Amino acid sequence: MSAFCHLHVHTQYSILDGQASIPKLVDKAMADGQPGIAVTDHGNMFGIKEFYNYVKKQNGKKHDKVKKLKELLALLEKVRGEVSDVRIYAAEQRDALSMLERKKNDSPEDAEAYARLKAYVDDLGAVGKEFDFDPEAGRSKIAALESSPDFKPIIGCEVYVARRRLQDKEGKPDQSGYHLILLAKNLQGYHNLTKIVSKAWTDGFYMRPRTDRAEIEKHREGLICCSACLAGEVPRAITAGDLEKAEESIRWHKQVFGDDYYLELQLHKATVDRANHEAYPMQVEVNKHLRELARKHGVRMVCTNDVHFVDEDNAEAHDRLICLSTGKDLDDPKRMLYSKQEWLKSTAEMASIFGESDPEAMATTVDICNQVEFYSIDHAPIMPNFEIPAEFGTEEEYRARITEQDLFDEFTRDENGNVVMSEEEGRKKIEKLGGYDKLYRIKFEADYLAKLTMEGARKRYGENLSEEVQERLRFELHIMKTMGFPGYFLIVQDFIRAAREELDVSVGPGRGSAAGSAVAYCLGITQIDPIAYDLLFERFLNPDRISLPDIDVDFDDDGRGRVLNWVTQKYGKEKVAHIITYGTMATKLAIKDVARVQKLLLAESDRLCKLVPDRIPDKKLNLQNAIDYVPELKAAEQSDNPTLSDTIRYAKMLEGNVRNTGVHACGTIICRDDITDWVPVATADDKETGEKMLVTQYEGSVIEDTGLIKMDFLGLKTLSIIKDAVENIRQNKGIEVDIDDFSIINDPATYRLYGEGRTVGTFQFESAGMQKYLRELQPSTFEDLIAMNALYRPGPMDYIPDFIARKHGRSPIVYDIPVMEKYLKDTYGVTVYQEQVMLLSRLLANFTRGESDTLRKAMGKKLKDKLDALKPKFIRGGQKNGHDPKVLEKIWSDWEKFASYAFNKSHATCYSWVAYQTAYLKANYPSEYMAAVLSRNLTRVDQLTIYMNECKRMGINVLGSDVNESMKAFSANAAGDVRFGLGAVKGVGEAAAESIIEERTKNGKFKDIYDFMERVNYAVVNKKCLENLAYAGAFDSIAGFHRGKFFGSDLRDAGSQTFLEQLIRYGLRYQAEKNNAQQSLFGGGGQIDIQPPVLPACADWTQLETLAKEREMMGLYLSAHPLDDYKVIIDHMCKTQLADLENLENLRGQEIAVAGMVINVQNLMTKTGKPWGKFTLEDYNGTHEFALFSKDYENFRKYMFYDYFLFIRGKVQPRLYNDKELEFKVISMVQLQELRDTMIKEVSVQLPVGEVTRTLMEELSQRVAESKGEAILRVNLYDPATNVSIRLFSKSHKVGLAQSLVNYLEENAIRYTIS
Repeated sequence: MSAFCHLHVHTQYSILDGQASIPKLVDKAMADGQPGIAVTDHGNMFGIKEFYNYVKKQNGKKHDKVKKLKELLALLEKVRGEVSDVRIYAAEQRDALSMLERKKNDSPEDAEAYARLKAYVDDLGAVGKEFDFDPEAGRSKIAALESSPDFKPIIGCEVYVARRRLQDKEGKPDQSGYHLILLAKNLQGYHNLTKIVSKAWTDGFYMRPRTDRAEIEKHREGLICCSACLAGEVPRAITAGDLEKAEESIRWHKQVFGDDYYLELQLHKATVDRANHEAYPMQVEVNKHLRELARKHGVRMVCTNDVHFVDEDNAEAHDRLICLSTGKDLDDPKRMLYSKQEWLKSTAEMASIFGESDPEAMATTVDICNQVEFYSIDHAPIMPNFEIPAEFGTEEEYRARITEQDLFDEFTRDENGNVVMSEEEGRKKIEKLGGYDKLYRIKFEADYLAKLTMEGARKRYGENLSEEVQERLRFELHIMKTMGFPGYFLIVQDFIRAAREELDVSVGPGRGSAAGSAVAYCLGITQIDPIAYDLLFERFLNPDRISLPDIDVDFDDDGRGRVLNWVTQKYGKEKVAHIITYGTMATKLAIKDVARVQKLLLAESDRLCKLVPDRIPDKKLNLQNAIDYVPELKAAEQSDNPTLSDTIRYAKMLEGNVRNTGVHACGTIICRDDITDWVPVATADDKETGEKMLVTQYEGSVIEDTGLIKMDFLGLKTLSIIKDAVENIRQNKGIEVDIDDFSIINDPATYRLYGEGRTVGTFQFESAGMQKYLRELQPSTFEDLIAMNALYRPGPMDYIPDFIARKHGRSPIVYDIPVMEKYLKDTYGVTVYQEQVMLLSRLLANFTRGESDTLRKAMGKKLKDKLDALKPKFIRGGQKNGHDPKVLEKIWSDWEKFASYAFNKSHATCYSWVAYQTAYLKANYPSEYMAAVLSRNLTRVDQLTIYMNECKRMGINVLGSDVNESMKAFSANAAGDVRFGLGAVKGVGEAAAESIIEERTKNGKFKDIYDFMERVNYAVVNKKCLENLAYAGAFDSIAGFHRGKFFGSDLRDAGSQTFLEQLIRYGLRYQAEKNNAQQSLFGGGGQIDIQPPVLPACADWTQLETLAKEREMMGLYLSAHPLDDYKVIIDHMCKTQLADLENLENLRGQEIAVAGMVINVQNLMTKTGKPWGKFTLEDYNGTHEFALFSKDYENFRKYMFYDYFLFIRGKVQPRLYNDKELEFKVISMVQLQELRDTMIKEVSVQLPVGEVTRTLMEELSQRVAESKGEAILRVNLYDPATNVSIRLFSKSHKVGLAQSLVNYLEENAIRYTIS
């Protein structure tokens, strides 16, 4: 039987067309003994890096195995030279290990001895297992492994070739193209394939990425070409009967590729009814002609299977995937079908199809595989060149002045000039950095970086730098240089400088571990002094491991795009790209997708999705684990209903399949060369500009392997809020606040705000749980805030009570070893940060910087092997420093428990500073800050409501739009109130708002509505804009009449215009007359005599109409709320808000009441014809949808009308047919007006004896007399000093909840209850 290699394979990255995971494809091909496999996805190379990495990993396992076997063989031969019987010797060593195990905990030396012997005994055991202690067997086993070639990853693509040129994009013929298989034979071929595929996206995209003959010919070197499937140019010409065109195509491809061009045979004979049966006879006919043409033109043939899924069992799942991609249902008779033969067939299966007819075509696939070279698509970091000013020097001068020996010495010594590596190690290091040619550039950049750093250091620390600072900077600069990264830091500091100085963009103080760099601080990349806060550089860049630096930078939301544009302009659009992401079918989405194409009832699909838990204890969340965990899902899988069981079956197969692509939210690549020189690119739409932008075809987790430099540009809304607040303060108070000035760090008002838990609207600290802990902690230093930021997360949160108790002296602050106070004092003896573990390992056990970071990583990720290797070193090092080994054991044990939770202090410090800035602004400039918070949350009504309530609690009035006071966004006024922005009114827009504000600023406030109409710029402020301002109440302060009159017509004139239309007409005429007067020969000094329109005689709107329009324009109620008439009832009788019903678990078993206004109603029918309905209720803070069925619907449907104000009682209980789910079961429903007027039984007023005066009694009596109703009035007189009270009730007066009575009680702080 002929050997075989698949050369035409689609993975899941042929999106919604391929249903094959790369690991499964490779594993199956390897298990079948195939020498390699090609990946040829449609028009892209999305999966190539994953493919390359996985094959490399699998080949690496074999290499590691050979290496280990050689080590075992060497051990066996050594032992055989020392003892007569290795088996007996191995048994003796096992016995010795058992003896040593009993005392391994007696001392560090015993622990080390045990660990050494255990490793030795394990190796002897492996010798027995692998070789049976026979050296000859070992040599044979090693030889067999070494003789088997590595599995070969063949990188390819099935490209679309435009029928004309790739620039032609006119009509349907240009929308598709011929299929063609291109395979990279070597590294040059890979780079050429990258160029072809990239340009197909950037220049040729028209419905799909298309290349053309010119591009293929230009980049043909190193490529192998196959004629593809029935959609290829040659097969299409054959099926169309145009053999002349088929031959022309063969001749052209043969001329371009020579012997690297192959004709491709495929044969898919469908064996099931619901499959494509038309392709097979076409393939038979095409294959016949291909054989003839191959002989005629001297072209070799290959056979392929156009693989789209892994196993035959996956055919039906793939069929459903095709339904998804085409938007068709499974039962659609006209939908696309595959033959269902497109699985990764074994060599035997391919031989059964082609073995007799075309054995040479099978053998040729292996010939091609053998031609393909092993090459790496990875690369050392490709650092972009930073342009260094000529006055500093040039690279040429460095090359002339510095010898290679100088460079060798500098790059192989430490920062103090000590030799730290051998000649051989030094040569390897220099080679890894790119050789001496690259070292000259690195040295040049490193010296310039040092110059900028020292200039910045003198600004940060003063002219005379301390020894500590100098030593830290010297160390960091040396590490950056010898790791080859000075250019990276130069680029980052450059765009941050441009952001601040040129683009007016706010930049965050730092993010992540980069804040541990003092160099970054001196360069202005970060704003926190790492030396002052014990932040560690090696947490960011470990000198013991070569890994790319990773600096994430926060910019204000508005400015992030400007910075990216600046970077693109500076480095070139071909050298800057975003990073692609892949969206996969998660568990619930897979169920929904399969259910839809199978026409499973939507309700049943929803039920299945709801059964999938959010997480499964100790297991990964996937559909199979969910089925094992949830009996109802298991029942669905085993259901007799085939639609239901098939939904589960095929959802399992499709789960995790790539479904779409996206763009990484912040990741950006900056390259020295055109990015397509190294990796393929695609295009995506820029959501901000709508333009096409470059994205890499490899995702972020693997892109750095290729040498490309990734930087994260993040947009942080909080920075925008801070920037807006500072501008509000400048405009409103004339104060220039330098919010980056660290001297504000000791502001008492800010710590008072934190201590009182008034953090709503601030960054990081605003949750209810955090507020509770802040009130208990009473933070008094910035370090307290950093610690709380680090601790307030699952796991470490358990340590917060002890942390608080230690701060306040309720628990003792103890240190296992007194010297630990140096690094644990600020956190009251509690280990909070990873940096503390690192610093203490150095202090206690003399760990190096690199070792301490390795320890941090090993503990955080629970890497047992590394921990086992480091523990003896820690114990031994501690003992050398005079510490008790038992205490050291305890410390190590504590670290192991906590270190996986310990947080990055660098990140916590930076974000705590941003949080502090927000709290400082809120504490000292509350109106201006809250205006900024409201402006930046305008589209999130839920958040806006929370912040409006916070303003109310702070005593800040939030007022509606006003043409005489509002700015473009929310702003603070002189009285300390917040005004809704003009630009935030629906349909007004920035230009109109700016025009109104500009006129007001230039010529003074508007005197009245006529003055406004006379001055407004109608070219910018149109009729619709004016209508919306009127609806929003923006003219209320200058109109002197109800806003509804703007839209009224005079009842005395049936054909008259609305008042607003008359005003606009008046304003236009006024401006025209004024302009004419100014243009006249006699000047424009005269009065303009145009009669203003008269206010129409028409009815005012009701309050509900007014508020409805206000909300429509502004997204919320500002001047009042429709529920205000019933607020007293809601406050006293509804302890639950509608938003609370989203989490019924907290209310389980409780009978509760809610109230609100009906804002949506639907009366519906079930599939069995039974009526049911749902309605949405809204209260002050949220909404909730209620569904009513059967009797409940009959009983309560009379309340299901828009704008009804309802009071609802109900109970939270398990659902009748699914006791795992809770429901809010409605018990009663009544209109709030009816409840207020007839159902309030009693009003009880509490009066302290000492506050009862004649004036109070007279005023209260007056309000009671005015508030007649049906409720009994009770007065409870009490004496707090003696705890004596007397309960009275009025026989002559019954009261109602009139607003005048309620207002009087609340204004005078008189306690009362209703029932």
